[in-house]
Amino acid sequence: MRLYLCEKPSQAKDIATVLGAKRRGDGCWLGTDVTVTWCIGHLLETAPPDAYDARYKRWVLADLPIIPDQWKMTVKPRTASQYKAVKRLLGEASELIIATDADREGEMIARELVEHCRYRGPIRRLWLSALDDASIRKALAALKPGAETFSLYHSALGRSRADWLIGMNMSRLFTLLGRQSGYQGVLPVGRVQTPTLRLVVDHDRSIADFVPVAYWAIDVQLLHNGTAFTAQWRAPSEVCDDQDRCLNQTLAQQAATAMSQAATARVIKLRTERMREVAPLPFDLGTLQEVCSKKLGLGAQETLDIAQALYETHKVITYPRSDCGYLPLSQHSEAPAILAALRQADPALNALHDHLEPQRRSRAWNDAKVSAHHGIIPTAAAKNLERLTGKHRAVYTLIRARYLAQFLPNHEYDRTQADFDCAGEALRAVGKQIIEPGWKRALPEALAPAKGREAPAPQTLPNLAEGIECGVAGVQLKDLWTQPPKPFTEGDLIKAMKNVAKLVEDPLLKQKLKDTTGIGTEATRASIIQGLLDRGYLVKNGKALAATPAAFSLIDAVPRAIADPGTTAIWEQALDMVQSGEMSLEEFVTKQAAWMSKQVSRCAGLSLSISGPPPSGRAATPWKKKRKAAPRKPASGTRRAPKQAKP
Repeated sequence: MRLYLCEKPSQAKDIATVLGAKRRGDGCWLGTDVTVTWCIGHLLETAPPDAYDARYKRWVLADLPIIPDQWKMTVKPRTASQYKAVKRLLGEASELIIATDADREGEMIARELVEHCRYRGPIRRLWLSALDDASIRKALAALKPGAETFSLYHSALGRSRADWLIGMNMSRLFTLLGRQSGYQGVLPVGRVQTPTLRLVVDHDRSIADFVPVAYWAIDVQLLHNGTAFTAQWRAPSEVCDDQDRCLNQTLAQQAATAMSQAATARVIKLRTERMREVAPLPFDLGTLQEVCSKKLGLGAQETLDIAQALYETHKVITYPRSDCGYLPLSQHSEAPAILAALRQADPALNALHDHLEPQRRSRAWNDAKVSAHHGIIPTAAAKNLERLTGKHRAVYTLIRARYLAQFLPNHEYDRTQADFDCAGEALRAVGKQIIEPGWKRALPEALAPAKGREAPAPQTLPNLAEGIECGVAGVQLKDLWTQPPKPFTEGDLIKAMKNVAKLVEDPLLKQKLKDTTGIGTEATRASIIQGLLDRGYLVKNGKALAATPAAFSLIDAVPRAIADPGTTAIWEQALDMVQSGEMSLEEFVTKQAAWMSKQVSRCAGLSLSISGPPPSGRAATPWKKKRKAAPRKPASGTRRAPKQAKP
């Protein structure tokens, strides 16, 4: 019997339908010499410390560090019945097809069961990027050898054991140190969550420490042949900061007075340049979360949950947990069919029909840059879009727009820069004239503008020439203040986690981090942020994230290396080396254990001072990583800052 092992019941049902396994069995779907079963996420979990020694039930400093000699797995009680079904089926199978999600976590969900149940038969891998029937059939016809993806398992296992070592040991250590100083809550410390928390703490401190500086700007309204436009005063560089903001009030007032008394401004230099913008790449998950946070106000986990539903339930997009925005050349031949299906499913796209070029090959089609997964794109199963409403429809529309953009021309416009002399003062006006809308025709706002929320049109300059005089219609002196950095939104934090190299000062480490995945992975960043919210280390005010007093105290107390974003990014690099075979799983775990032992020794004598109430949430098991979290409703009562100039 050939056994297909899926990650979720819905995924199993889709694959079983294609395989003709339509008879329901005990925890499986049955067909002719084929069975499809499923996990419910991880059916196994790393055993807690007391599974190795009963004395570890009590948290005692002298017992740290806890480092298992032989790692143990235990069956999750909540899904024990499905584990029994899978174990029975593995015992009966003559061949196993791993059909879990096509990533390292999906590989681990299957492989840990293979090892725990001691399955020794042949293994092949089904590598799915979409769950519509056509994609499933295509993947079934191209099964991979099991050995080809085995290293993903060791990479995931290394991540899991590193999380366990740091979570179990450092959480116990700092909780016990906190109790010595009178703090009665549990202080969860994690390999990824603590550096992520530090990003917010450091950012909040930069906001709190910000000292506003006054500066002055002048807008001058000019007229030429009945057309009005705006030029900005350009103050002498010696009175400006590094962003060309004038810091001299007296000089600004004198300039404003002089230009108010002038009748005209003369064009002294004119330059027009044709600008071309290529289409943005299809989404990877992190970029999708950033854009959905900014445009739709969605949290990172909420965006992931919606994308997962579009993939699993509606089957209208490809695999969403991708870290890559590029597409394989082999998929370019499918473009005409997908574009036709998209137009048929949504009449609003008819306006694009004459502009779409299915044969166009944008920079997105690049085999050399495709990782384990390609960019998130729509599938040809784009039917019954009326079932997509609200947020699901909005997220799908963004994903679809990025794909459509690959088959539209470049966005082209003429940028005109005009420099003026007005009463001896320098002015500059910039205008933009769109020549070819190009890929921007596919943007949701272009297809269906939101009434009352249209972005202001770019300024268009009249026909100017060097030497001509323009009338001065008005002068406005603006008294402004520099503004502090804005609080992180979830989208901003995702971006900071991805681009952690920018926040690292050490030049050698910065260089090493440029090609790394940053903090966490595309599949885990949302749950990391959600975990910090659930545990009370972060709070949300509308879209804005803020660190709590306990978060500040914890970050100040833990060793800098544990909270350093650069450290966890280097660990992710090491996990990539495990995946590529450059480092063994045993070597990675040994190094993690040795490093952890040093941290415990250094910190055991610390005296903590923790502020604020104990964090709420699942503090009893701070080391566990959640696969998914329920979407959180944004808090109400957002305070809006006064409208002032940006720094």
